[in-house]
Amino acid sequence: MPDKLSDDAPAELVLWDVSERIATLTFNRPERNNAFTTDMEHQYFDLLERAANDSDVRVIIVTGAGRSFCPGLDMEALRTGVADGGLATSRPRRPHTYPVTVPKPIIAVINGACAGLGLVVALMCDIRFAARGAKMTTAWSRRGLVAEHGMSWMIPRIVGFPRALELMMSGRVFTTDEAHDIGMVHHLADADRVMSEARAYALDLAANVSPTSMAHIKWQSYRDLERNSLNSAWQHSMFLAHNANEFPDATEGVNSFIERRPPNFAPLPPNFDVGSRVRRSAMD
Repeated sequence: MPDKLSDDAPAELVLWDVSERIATLTFNRPERNNAFTTDMEHQYFDLLERAANDSDVRVIIVTGAGRSFCPGLDMEALRTGVADGGLATSRPRRPHTYPVTVPKPIIAVINGACAGLGLVVALMCDIRFAARGAKMTTAWSRRGLVAEHGMSWMIPRIVGFPRALELMMSGRVFTTDEAHDIGMVHHLADADRVMSEARAYALDLAANVSPTSMAHIKWQSYRDLERNSLNSAWQHSMFLAHNANEFPDATEGVNSFIERRPPNFAPLPPNFDVGSRVRRSAMD
């Protein structure tokens, strides 16, 4: 992908920064509390693709500018475009499941309000840090909508069916503290420390964890959610484990442990596709 977005794209609705092998993507409409728009969606997914293919990036952080993460779709867009979800566009859209296909860990830093489509964005990330006391809601039932973007599948798998059904049907507001208690949020921190704690976590992944292993485990885990038995998942994991023994990272991981030194894992190459790699191995 080019280093910048096309000249006719609205500028910097999602900010891009890379340091210490961490790409930080920041929703940048603070005057609208980062309410989602078509252009923001395109820029966000474009930058995720850029991060996926950048060998300098090992971990991705997603957050919001100002006091909010993302309160959902911009209500003006929703009011004027209900028939297509308020996101009419001539450019093909990627599904909101796209982040789960990115072969690098994505950490949502929920620094403030997170609702509706904003909740979808957060739950499509792999790991979630949140500021204590921030407000969250599914919101759909209070807007006359359905559980969007596969959330009726995703939320029950995160928090369990009874809790998920209650949160989605009621559309009530809950806090990140409750979200943490039910497993929707992994880590809580004070608002002034949530980003620094997320970055410390990301730095550990970037320095000490195999990018190849993370890519395979992410790919494997999301696909195993759809397997119908433990035995099926076990058989597939044994096939993957056999092939993993041939990866340079496996040798480096063992050697660095024995030699009591930090590992020196190689970055993922651009356009790394775990599924294609697994299919090629199956044909060998």
